[in-house]
Amino acid sequence: MDEGKAVDVVCLDLSKASDTNSCSILLRKSGQVKPQFESRANTNCREFKAIEYRIQVVAGTMYFIKVQVSDANYVHLKVFQRLPYENQGPSLADFQTGKTRDDPLTYF
Repeated sequence: MDEGKAVDVVCLDLSKASDTNSCSILLRKSGQVKPQFESRANTNCREFKAIEYRIQVVAGTMYFIKVQVSDANYVHLKVFQRLPYENQGPSLADFQTGKTRDDPLTYF
């Protein structure tokens, strides 16, 4: 929480994608990605914790993020962050459900 407002994962800065102990999660006040996912997947998430990430630089940045949504369930999110001058929050481009912690995070 930030000043009483919901926050959302925008990107992760990890020295190694699988080294979660050294990750620094950059949070965004917009809180847009989780509601977008819950609406499109028709679900409510008990958890929404980023575990791992990959990036692809395009006209903005595409983030591929492994997210823990319950004790044993994970999803892979494809989140697009526009360039800063566009002044828009992140948007959920696509997602994959039915993932486990051990499933590799690949581009999709």
